[in-house]
Amino acid sequence: MSSNAPSTPGAVMSGEMAEQPAVLRRILDEGAPAIREVAQRIAAKNPRFVLLTARGTSDNAALYAKYLLEIQLGKPCGLTSMSTTTAYGAQPDLTDCLVITISQSGGSPDLVASTQSARDAGAITLAVTNNADSPLAKVSEFHIDVLAGPEKALPATKTYTAELLALYLFVQGLRGGEGSEGIETAKALPGLAESVLERRDEVKALAARYRFAERMVLTSRGYGYPTAKEAALKLMETSYIPALSYSGADLLHGPLAMVDNISPVIAVVTGGKGGQALQPVLDRLRDRGADLVVIGEQDEVERASAGFALPTEGLPEELQPIVEILPLQMLAYEVTIARGQDPDAPRSLAKVTETR
Repeated sequence: MSSNAPSTPGAVMSGEMAEQPAVLRRILDEGAPAIREVAQRIAAKNPRFVLLTARGTSDNAALYAKYLLEIQLGKPCGLTSMSTTTAYGAQPDLTDCLVITISQSGGSPDLVASTQSARDAGAITLAVTNNADSPLAKVSEFHIDVLAGPEKALPATKTYTAELLALYLFVQGLRGGEGSEGIETAKALPGLAESVLERRDEVKALAARYRFAERMVLTSRGYGYPTAKEAALKLMETSYIPALSYSGADLLHGPLAMVDNISPVIAVVTGGKGGQALQPVLDRLRDRGADLVVIGEQDEVERASAGFALPTEGLPEELQPIVEILPLQMLAYEVTIARGQDPDAPRSLAKVTETR
């Protein structure tokens, strides 16, 4: 083993989680002008709809962008199935379509191939990566660097929140003058992130409660739904606990039948319309005697079995996911440590997944 190797399990992931306030500041201070310029150049092309392409953690960032683009710009959006072009050889007409490909490394062959195919089909192509020299950045017409710095832990943490903020700033740039207020509001994020990350003892208490869980269910609606999906991914890849994520609406269409008073249900309750839409789901979960954990609104935390209240008062609903994911990243980390495993080295995973 190298002498530079971390001495304790999870040291790399822990360090990268702690970097997130600094990364958010870097994007706001250094990255915002370049993101705004890219947004202005793409806005001038007036794309009629948007397709989002990604895998894994970046796929959850893409889902967040889908909500932003549809709600704030009224642009129809879709999440692509890359195999339609990479495996089946389909050749859709993508004239006047904006194709946004999101990838931490920018190195997966299917992402590169599908983006090249989209560009050949007439699309406006934008890569959002943590590597400006990546193959994906090179085949795309436009590129946004999320400026997260090298990420060595296999579970992505700082690149996820960096992608969310970069995508948020991009959408505000597309909005032009209307987006300037949102950009100003985003400046509160680094401080809020610091305040959440300082509350690790609260998360350790949750981890002690759920270290022996055999299954977890995560749910949310609206802007919180990508957070639920990303948290489920983090729990599965670090602790190996099967974690199932559902939109609250989908949970009521069948999966609710598997909920009992043993397996915890983690609900991400965003302040705003998404949280309001989740209320009937929370009521049904309480009626079933579920072990309900709430991440979000203080009032809902007080009505749950356990939870973590977020300092998001005054923060627009569309920015809350950048703060919401932080306690859930820490929960995945702490549960994994409590189970005697190393979150820095999930079995069978590689940092760059080369799918085709």
